[in-house]
Amino acid sequence: MKFVSIYKIDPGKLSGPHSEHEMAEMGRLIAEMKAAGVLIDTGGVRPTSTSMHVRRSGSRIDVTDGPYTEAKEVIGGFAVLDVSSKDEAIAWTRRFLECAGDGVAELTEVTSP
Repeated sequence: MKFVSIYKIDPGKLSGPHSEHEMAEMGRLIAEMKAAGVLIDTGGVRPTSTSMHVRRSGSRIDVTDGPYTEAKEVIGGFAVLDVSSKDEAIAWTRRFLECAGDGVAELTEVTSP
């Protein structure tokens, strides 16, 4: 089973980059996940000031550049997991949140075409 975990944070509560300790903890967890064969890919994302929304409505497609002042949550990073069960995906995601700090991880199973 494959899952994508999208880590979302409240932009109003950002206190800057993660501490050296948090980054070291995340690095150890990522290494453990790779060794276990469950981590397909992971990464952080740039601030919303460098992002854009591409939105379709009917036959019209609009592009809006960031930043987005109305955003209640922004994506801080993602992980793609290959696990044997939903419970295992949740367990790895819990461990990630313990390293990353406050935020929400949206965990969704990936379907194949």
